[in-house]
Amino acid sequence: MPMFDMPVQAASTGAPYDETMLACFLASARCGCFMQAARSLNLSAPVLRRKLARLEAQLGVTLFANQDHSVVLTRQGRHLKQVLQARQQRLGEGRAVNTLRLAVSEPLLRDFLGRNLVTFVRQLAGARLEVVSLADSDSDVSLCLTDSAEQPPELAFAYEDAQRLAVFDYLPYIAKRYCREANRPTCATALRDYMLVQWRGDLPVPALAPWHRLLAAREGGVTTLEDYEMFVQLIRCSACIGLLPHYAGKSDRSLMALPGVVPEPMQRGVWLVINPRSASEALVLRLAESIKATFAERRDWFQSV
Repeated sequence: MPMFDMPVQAASTGAPYDETMLACFLASARCGCFMQAARSLNLSAPVLRRKLARLEAQLGVTLFANQDHSVVLTRQGRHLKQVLQARQQRLGEGRAVNTLRLAVSEPLLRDFLGRNLVTFVRQLAGARLEVVSLADSDSDVSLCLTDSAEQPPELAFAYEDAQRLAVFDYLPYIAKRYCREANRPTCATALRDYMLVQWRGDLPVPALAPWHRLLAAREGGVTTLEDYEMFVQLIRCSACIGLLPHYAGKSDRSLMALPGVVPEPMQRGVWLVINPRSASEALVLRLAESIKATFAERRDWFQSV
């Protein structure tokens, strides 16, 4: 029997050459990088290297060599790669990867989940992730800003449980460089000399109605934007005043809150919901736990101004 037919047959009969070892070899052969191969398989690099070393020991050959600071296949490694790829073609073998769908409000994506998603993608290069709108009925994990602090979100699918992660108070903000503490606006009439900006995504939210009424009463001096990032940029860089969650001054020290400008309280809740159909999937649970950990780490952000 040819040497490299042995691991293929043994893997199918439960012998020492298991599928994980072979998958580690193929991923490393494709990537030419042990670190990237480990990411694609959701393994740590040391675990992948140990599995490859075990495979080499059992085969009695060296599969990889270092050449000009790069990982390359040896002659035996190239032969094993051909054998395993031929097996995949015969069996029509292709790893079925379920799509993980995350629905998230845009402000939460920008302010909280950006770094979280970078880490998730870096560690799980073999996953299939889609970030979708909250209206998507197919989402597995939903992170929502609700119309009030007390009511859980209404989603396109039925669910039994939702976890509230935080309550946000909303306040008008301006960049500190455009307004000194001593003369900052303290009431609605003091805003007449400022441009006010509004993110269109906040317009339908009942909890923010006091701010919307203030803008509606003005004849001019109002800019409404579809793009959330540009909305925040105008507050930072254009002497504009806009409504932001109260943590904005903690996440960005260049911003200053204007309490008292809108006397009525404005609050919204942040809720995490897992689609019941996905509640047992490992990646779904991993993403949900990562989101909860992110909010727990920033608990000090949610203290009132």
